Amino acid sequence: MRVIVAGPAGGSADIVARLLGDNLSKVLGQPAVVDPRPGAAGAIAVNELSRAPHDGHTVLVAVNSLVSEVPHIVKLPVDMSREIKPVAEIARTGLVLVGAPSVPAKDLKELVSYVKTQPGKVSYASYSAGTMSHLLGLQFNKAAGIDLVHVGYKGSTPALADVMGGHVPLMFDGIPTSLPLITGGKIRPFAVSSPKRSPLLPDVPTFAELGYPQLEAVSWLAVWVKPDVPATVQNRLREAIEKSLAQPGMRTRLSEIGFELPGVNRSPEELTRALASDSAKTEALLREIGFKPE
Repeated sequence: MRVIVAGPAGGSADIVARLLGDNLSKVLGQPAVVDPRPGAAGAIAVNELSRAPHDGHTVLVAVNSLVSEVPHIVKLPVDMSREIKPVAEIARTGLVLVGAPSVPAKDLKELVSYVKTQPGKVSYASYSAGTMSHLLGLQFNKAAGIDLVHVGYKGSTPALADVMGGHVPLMFDGIPTSLPLITGGKIRPFAVSSPKRSPLLPDVPTFAELGYPQLEAVSWLAVWVKPDVPATVQNRLREAIEKSLAQPGMRTRLSEIGFELPGVNRSPEELTRALASDSAKTEALLREIGFKPE
């Protein structure tokens, strides 16, 4: 089996794909070769999948934003929602609002009060304009009646560096990249966007707990195929993935890199409906601020 990854070698998707690939090899009794194909906002990986035989022996591991966000951010030559179909969710994580140690607020309530005393002067970073990291800030502004100023970066690493340095006081970031800095005391977490508290940050409340249910959002990785792969093959593949995720140690290994196993095994149809809903929300929020795809 060939597992194409929409992301660089060593990135989160690649690491999860290799964990899954090892277990798939045991379940299927055949080797799984992981093939990272970064670039072009995921289009390179999708094109690679398109060129492979559509027999289920070549799959794609990618984050849901490839369908729900990227088409609204970057002008692509293909319609991602028609090019690929999710077979099974394999890992998920929420985002966390983090702040520099210099931010004079111990919790979210104090943070909101602090921002209100400095209208238009407190900024927040995102790992890329148009992504969930950016959109959660827009939703937070509306829900809390504040006016955080967005500063877009190209990736979490440079953004987090500026947060630690106090150049940008706040950021909505993925738990996997922020977790080591939180545990190291270099940044402070205020709230997570997941429906429930993350087992990786059990003392950090959810936005919903704090009165902001609008800020519930998760990022999830899935195994995808071309839609024309026979249904019987997709079903067998899904069964193999579910058995692979149930292998001993999988939960622990995922948590070590900041991910959780899916709480519920959503069907491909449920995943597709979730993608459509998230895509519509993303489009509406970006249209509201006059965002234009590059």
